[in-house]
Amino acid sequence: MSRERATALLIDFDGVLRRWDPTVAAGVEREYGLTEGVLGEIAMSWGLLQPVLTGKVSHDQWMASVADALTPTLGDPERARAAVQQWQRYRGEVDPAVLAFIREVRAAGVRVGLGTNATDLLDADLAALGLADELDVVVNSSTLGVHKPAKEYFQAACVALATPPARVLFVDDEDRAVAGARVAGLSAHRWSGPGDLRYLRAVLAPAA
Repeated sequence: MSRERATALLIDFDGVLRRWDPTVAAGVEREYGLTEGVLGEIAMSWGLLQPVLTGKVSHDQWMASVADALTPTLGDPERARAAVQQWQRYRGEVDPAVLAFIREVRAAGVRVGLGTNATDLLDADLAALGLADELDVVVNSSTLGVHKPAKEYFQAACVALATPPARVLFVDDEDRAVAGARVAGLSAHRWSGPGDLRYLRAVLAPAA
């Protein structure tokens, strides 16, 4: 039995629509004498990350925790805070091919939602990157209080898109999120790069 054709797109932010230049963090780490990759390693440790993704703490509080964790290494809390602040000034870059795809499918009548595990800084980031008007809905885990890959996250996203799960195509670069979406009844595609866009266009194209 074939699936219903998708009439809405739910797309991940980091790793799909937004990309990060790893040399930025590496440059900060070199400047402060830190091990390469340590900023991301601390920030993404689940004990610090999970509370900010569910809105229990703010982005600023999360970064303060990262600075606290760096302080023993740097020996100075002010220096640790400065390193984190410098790292955080860079807010990533929009993938132009993905943005063009979003504009194209929206113009064809497909509703597009941003489905992201994010912090309370998300709206400011979208504005700074010129994305505030490029999406029909934004589904932010820190606002919902639940994050991908939870079934409840995807159920809320479908409600926001006003589209039943069977009609929503989800695109993400993480296997766990893709698997969670499928459990919730959505079609889901594991993103590997802009080369996937041809396939996604075909999936979302109107039936002949």
